[in-house]
Amino acid sequence: MRKNVTLWVVQGLLASLFLFAGGMKLVMPLEGMAGPVALPGLLIRFVGVAEVLGAVGLILPGLLRIHAELTPVAAAGLVIIMIGATVITAMGGAIAPAVVPFIVGVLAASVAYGRAQSARPALA
Repeated sequence: MRKNVTLWVVQGLLASLFLFAGGMKLVMPLEGMAGPVALPGLLIRFVGVAEVLGAVGLILPGLLRIHAELTPVAAAGLVIIMIGATVITAMGGAIAPAVVPFIVGVLAASVAYGRAQSARPALA
């Protein structure tokens, strides 16, 4: 029970973060999102869509109690995005800011692992 509550709290926080970050990538002008490493505009928009869909995938399957196996898949996809964010941030020259996407990636990996364990049917 405690594990389930903890996972829900982390999922809610991650979903809020990714919904905000992905939404901003979708609505902000591309010129306003220039970072330390220049990225193509279509890649930024694609990542925004992936982040929004990942945020939805963290919450809706458990909330609606349908296809709960999609939650660890969504979390794993967000881990991949955070690996890329960590590498790109580190390539910009500063290692300290790369810690933030690394920690978010670790939290998403924890959700992927925790929900994959609970979605797995118990062996009789």
